[in-house]
Amino acid sequence: MAISSYEEDSFRLASPDFSAADSDLEVSLRPKTLDEYIGQGKVKDNLSIYMEAALKRNEPLDHVLLYGPPGLGKTTLAGIIANTMGSQIRITSGPAIEKPGDLAALLTNLNEGDILFIDEIHRLSRSVEEVLYPAMEDNAIDIIIGKGPSARSIRLDLQQFTLVAATTRAGSLSAPLRDRFGVVLRLELYQPEELAQIVMRSARILGIDIEEEGAIEIASRSRGTPRIANRYLRRVRDFAQVIGSGSITLNDARTALTKMEIDELGLDNIDRLLLSTMIHNYNGGPVGLETIAAAIGEEAVTIEDVYEPYLMQIGFLARTPRGRTVTNAAYIHLGIPLPTPQKLI
Repeated sequence: MAISSYEEDSFRLASPDFSAADSDLEVSLRPKTLDEYIGQGKVKDNLSIYMEAALKRNEPLDHVLLYGPPGLGKTTLAGIIANTMGSQIRITSGPAIEKPGDLAALLTNLNEGDILFIDEIHRLSRSVEEVLYPAMEDNAIDIIIGKGPSARSIRLDLQQFTLVAATTRAGSLSAPLRDRFGVVLRLELYQPEELAQIVMRSARILGIDIEEEGAIEIASRSRGTPRIANRYLRRVRDFAQVIGSGSITLNDARTALTKMEIDELGLDNIDRLLLSTMIHNYNGGPVGLETIAAAIGEEAVTIEDVYEPYLMQIGFLARTPRGRTVTNAAYIHLGIPLPTPQKLI
């Protein structure tokens, strides 16, 4: 049966977005404490102090906002916070909370010190946000009973709780919501050395035989994202077992990733399509985001949230007031002649 373009996109190995195939794997590999959590040193240092101080005061942790590109461990950190604070955690997402009543039901069922984790909080509707404001500030919610002239508001007190929220689009949060978080932490893309440690740890847990050089090769092509590194580890294992020695060596990792069309910098065929389209169709830019999206058949928000952060980090793409521009480094990597001097950036 033919696979639609939408379904093909869902199979993209280099995507940092969560997929159903990652579910069981991520649960088994997630660290339970900050000591087990690799990378994000500044976030870990500050978060450990905030949690220790809250425990010494015997108070719930202040509300926490975690933001950054997908696949970096925001959900994992929420679980670590709950484990460290000795709290129960309730997990939901912005799109799942459709009506104010849905959020009210969640909040009224929380016990003292519980943690409510809301993923993709930027996708909450404004009416749901209005319920969240008094809950975060005053541990209470206002419920409207009745309709028309007879309608009246009743305030229900809540148990003290901690809201841990995650978002890939911090700029999309409304100012009133963003200002109600006492702890705001940004997660950065990982360095290859940190990712190699994560690959080695995951291999030990999964019982995969891997050499250090093989782990470094997988890490260097994983776009700074642990979720992608763990996904590649499983796929490289398949190649090593079928056409390799069984143990993941440097050569096995290179062969497998090349067959999956992942180049030495972690770019896949869609990344190369985006860059080459900008170069060949628009002289390397500047070109608008919507134009790029239409040219490659991808959603603008996906380009902005998924593709651009890594391409900008490695210096292949630049944002300018007039639009996106491909840099000379991308030309060289793709083997395309550099633009004329007036196009140099």
